[in-house]
Amino acid sequence: ELAALKQWYQRRVREVMIRLARKVRCLQVLTPRVASFHHDSVREEPAPYPGVKTEFTHDMRFILPEEVPTIPIYRVLNSQGKVINPNHDPGFEKDDLVDMYKVMVKTSIMDRILYQSQRQGRISFYMTNFGEEATQIGSARALKFKDVVFPQYREAGVFLWRGFTPLECMHQCFGTSKDHGKGKQMPVHYTGQRVNIQTVSSPLGTQIPQAAGHAYAIKQQDKDRCVVCYFGEGAASEGDCHSAMNMAATLDCPILFFCRNNGYAISTATKDQYRGDGIASRGIGYGIPAIRFDGNDLFAVYNATRAARELSVTEQRPVVLEAMTYRVGHHSTSDDSTAYRSVDEVKHWDTVDTPINRIRNYLAARNWWDDVSEKEFRSETRTEILRSFREAENTKLPNPLQIFDEVYEEMPRNLQEQREVFVEHTNKYADNYPLGNHEKME
Repeated sequence: ELAALKQWYQRRVREVMIRLARKVRCLQVLTPRVASFHHDSVREEPAPYPGVKTEFTHDMRFILPEEVPTIPIYRVLNSQGKVINPNHDPGFEKDDLVDMYKVMVKTSIMDRILYQSQRQGRISFYMTNFGEEATQIGSARALKFKDVVFPQYREAGVFLWRGFTPLECMHQCFGTSKDHGKGKQMPVHYTGQRVNIQTVSSPLGTQIPQAAGHAYAIKQQDKDRCVVCYFGEGAASEGDCHSAMNMAATLDCPILFFCRNNGYAISTATKDQYRGDGIASRGIGYGIPAIRFDGNDLFAVYNATRAARELSVTEQRPVVLEAMTYRVGHHSTSDDSTAYRSVDEVKHWDTVDTPINRIRNYLAARNWWDDVSEKEFRSETRTEILRSFREAENTKLPNPLQIFDEVYEEMPRNLQEQREVFVEHTNKYADNYPLGNHEKME
């Protein structure tokens, strides 16, 4: 904890020193400049080039990134859950805010149960959302249900907020016959047509240009909705992200590019990912409005997302949102984060500055929540999720022949032949396969 705080103070001091020492020069760099004097016979002309909208200058200066002020982090609640500026408190009613808090806690409890089940060998894979609950619930609450969501893989809270049930999550993670994806995807690759959320896809960043294209499509149909696309700062390094932002900017697509900057792209820390000012600054480079906010602050996430949605829908243009947060858990169950970050660093974000604790403190200060309520809700939720877990675990897996279905609208001859060989093989060696765990092949 002390090491993490020391690093934070060092960064802040360095930023302040840079700003103070180079303030004058920074203003000179950022302010459009003209010649300090003109020859009587020389008259300056406007820059005619179609590539940019600017003017000529006689001063040859490079704009140095360290001289440009960094984008600040908007926040409403401090780390203790106290409102800094009352004018920015969104003013949620008690029941509304308690519901948001409950989904945050439910997401965390479901994470622990499924993470532990993977360690027990009961499911094959899992990815937790620890530490990022506010980014999910705060943004989901700010959207309208008709807004289309393109998730990455750490948005379980968005699914739950929109009405996706823990039982549906369990069926997907077990790949049962009741899984909406029919067992064809890895765990946590939820598909939520019922809740207007596109299917999670494993390849990194592919959802970003797809989301931009979808936004362009709905622009032609309905001017009162938008697309929100979630991704991490690691995915922002993919070429897909850059092409999607440029497309959205030039075609004025109503889309929110929601980046969860949680500090790590698997084992690669942000300091090894980029040298620029995070992800929000990239939006400016593409001509897109951008905002950076505290992703551990539920109120800041809600306010920023709601304002961004209003801007995107009203002006029919994209917006970049950068939620500064921290990935408390390992990247996935295939990762061991102790190999590249300290236990003390994780402990700070898991105990001192957690989004769940912030809101709980806010609720407690208003007598809207107490220890009794907390204990009862956690017990009831754990029971509900374990019940769903057992039901999914005891549900048969899909008919193996479904693997050949819905790949093509009409099954081609070569796939039909593979299906026939598969049937012949499994019938001949049925004793070597756990076919009893699956629905009957028909």
